Amino acid sequence: MRQLFQHHSSFARLSAAAAVLALSAPMAWAGGLDSLAQFVKGTRSGKAAFTQVVTAPAKDGQAPRAKTQSGTFEFQRPGKFLFVYAKPFEQTIVADGKTLWLHDVDLNQVTARQQEQVLGATPAAIVAAAPDLKALEKDFTLTEEPDSGGQQWVKAVPKSRDGQLQSIRVGLKPAAGGAELGTLDILDSFGQRSVLTFSNFEVNAAMPASHFQFTPPKGADVLRN
Repeated sequence: MRQLFQHHSSFARLSAAAAVLALSAPMAWAGGLDSLAQFVKGTRSGKAAFTQVVTAPAKDGQAPRAKTQSGTFEFQRPGKFLFVYAKPFEQTIVADGKTLWLHDVDLNQVTARQQEQVLGATPAAIVAAAPDLKALEKDFTLTEEPDSGGQQWVKAVPKSRDGQLQSIRVGLKPAAGGAELGTLDILDSFGQRSVLTFSNFEVNAAMPASHFQFTPPKGADVLRN
């Protein structure tokens, strides 16, 4: 999931990555940045289903090609999350607070990286790592965009140009307890677009620490970076 984390060759089969949530009781709309601040500070944990559509830029006059993936997502701030891709390929991404694990089931291969080297200016920082808006503003330039599709939008542009993310658009829904994340629209420097939408979200769900622990399967090829 190249877009969710900084580029690495071992992540090539992942289209993007992460995310969280369903429309609840109405609330008074704040500004987009205020809603993002509410989500980052107020949603300490959660679980959801997600669908991800990745569209590569058109080549040689051909129409852009889109691929769809789906799965489940859980997170607990700060810095713990679990993405389970069920279709079309089984893949698992686990962040335990120190290490980011990627398990490609088909290849029986595990890649392990230090989180602090991976989750800086990435969508995963917005979804599950950053404790507040000020922390996000260290890595992103944040600007409000017009409301659309029943969501408020904030555009996040990485301040560092060393990575391969061009921008992230964050779509936020109104909810009884504050803003909820509905969409991540990610554009990388190669022109590839990845749109993640979230549903059936449980806000501040209680989860044991074991949800974010990972042990490489027996016989798996483990790569550490």
